[in-house]
Amino acid sequence: MSLLAVLTVFLSYLLGAIPAAAWVARARGVDIRKVGSGNSGATNVQRALGNGPGLAVAVFDILKGALAVGLAGLLELGQPAMAACGVAAVLGHNFSPFLGFRGGKGVATSFGTMAALLPVAGLGAALLFLLSVWLTRFVSLGSILGAVTAAFVCFVAGPLWLGLVITGLSALLIWQHRDNVRRLQAGTERRFGEKTEDKKG
Repeated sequence: MSLLAVLTVFLSYLLGAIPAAAWVARARGVDIRKVGSGNSGATNVQRALGNGPGLAVAVFDILKGALAVGLAGLLELGQPAMAACGVAAVLGHNFSPFLGFRGGKGVATSFGTMAALLPVAGLGAALLFLLSVWLTRFVSLGSILGAVTAAFVCFVAGPLWLGLVITGLSALLIWQHRDNVRRLQAGTERRFGEKTEDKKG
């Protein structure tokens, strides 16, 4: 990998690390890490502050992944470097140095990365996510099903190496949701639209 590619991957990590959720919440006088799940992501912002701020954070986080991939493409670094930049953006979001190497669960940024690398995978993930959330109102379940769908589509419609990359991102996303999976199994997972004030995990 060239020096330019390495620098672009690092820049992508910093782009992904921008903590939009924390900053939007702070502007409203809220420490997002001390309310709800304590997660610095769009869903927790939506629960704590409402649909507008939640949507704004989701769009910004999606763009972080897409822009990281797009930057590598603009510099003509090749598809592997584009994928590396997308992965770096997700890692930056999940483990942000601006938040003590904590962050969100990477759903929106992973989606932006997947959609930019293989649009049909992004479309499949979005459809399964929306359908699942509409039917169950569980954002966590929709996120997991969307990630699995994206990995499957990549193996069918893309090169093997890209399928492996997206599978890795999907595995990270599912691991980040391990507490949600336990709550789903226990029947205590919050549904979309529920408000919360206290940090409950």
